[in-house]
Amino acid sequence: MTTQPTASDDRIAWVRISSCYLPLANPISDAKVLTGRQKPMTEIAMLFAEIDTRDGHKGLGLSYSKRAGGPGQFAHAKEIAPALIGEDPSDIQKIWTKLCWAGASVGRSGMATQAIGAFDVALYDLKARRANLSLSKFLGSQRDSVQCYNTSGGFLHTPIDQLVVNAQASIARGIGGIKLKVGQPDRALDIKRVETVRRHLGRDVPLMVDANQQWDRPTAQRMCRIFEQFELVWIEEPLDAYDSEGHAALAAQFDTPIATGEMLTSVAEHQDLIRHRAADYLMPDAPRVGGITPFLKIAAQAEQAGLMLGPHFAMELHVHLGAVYATEPWVEHFDWLEPLFEERLEIKSGRMLVPTRPGLGLTLSEQARAWTREVAEIGARP
Repeated sequence: MTTQPTASDDRIAWVRISSCYLPLANPISDAKVLTGRQKPMTEIAMLFAEIDTRDGHKGLGLSYSKRAGGPGQFAHAKEIAPALIGEDPSDIQKIWTKLCWAGASVGRSGMATQAIGAFDVALYDLKARRANLSLSKFLGSQRDSVQCYNTSGGFLHTPIDQLVVNAQASIARGIGGIKLKVGQPDRALDIKRVETVRRHLGRDVPLMVDANQQWDRPTAQRMCRIFEQFELVWIEEPLDAYDSEGHAALAAQFDTPIATGEMLTSVAEHQDLIRHRAADYLMPDAPRVGGITPFLKIAAQAEQAGLMLGPHFAMELHVHLGAVYATEPWVEHFDWLEPLFEERLEIKSGRMLVPTRPGLGLTLSEQARAWTREVAEIGARP
């Protein structure tokens, strides 16, 4: 009698990591650029992890960095990747801990965990594919679609007239809400931008604003008070990302919800926001916090605290994770990453449909391969 191998007998045999640089069609400016703290963004550094097992199962994962950090993420991923070889791919939390300890001297947040994130996502993708389930179904989905809003048409380099055109085009495409960037030195321009778009779209279209951490506490107080009249879904990052007490004061004082969390890079940092009641909408970013494993821990704490969820960027991943959250989330629609994959997400009636393909439902495109600058392979491909 021949004994059939079980999933627990399988082992990771081969890992490929690649550093891919996605060029943006136009330089992107938000408030951090207008205040002189950053330069316009011209590209996004993507870190991809591809994992093959001895029994032929495969997974694809991703992380990313904007403006700086791409070479560092790749270097750290390359350094810790050998720790994956020979591990049972089902032991995802065990592997996350092992990779974290492999780079313990550089900490448990930031670049170190962002490198781990690509491997962690790949392992969840592999496990869901092996079960022939989409990632959301594998994790335990609450819904088959999520509310989505567009950000890419509302950056500060966009003239006001074009803002209106972009917003109307997004709504016509089926996107549910519009987010505008604010936080520039001239506060009157911020108010005019929001007032103009709200007037053209009417009161029924969900509208958000994002100050990208560029207000001090007195300015945030004034601007939040002024923006109450526009019935916004939220005001995002009015203060420094680590100012939990300041965000908590705004959340307690104003009717308009406060959203923050996207710049944080660990479970512990999000715990601080939750403990201070510093956000009505928590905005974790799975690649930034180290993958799906820590994201789910953050989401569980947010749910217990009664917070709403608005995952940041990487809609191709967060559409699945948003579908798992207990209450209706908002998922950010960015079409920037679309050239990297063969597949496209479907938008309908203000909602993003959760893919039903196994795993993430993503395949790297030939364009992604063409934009790849560095590659490292560890182990032997089966």
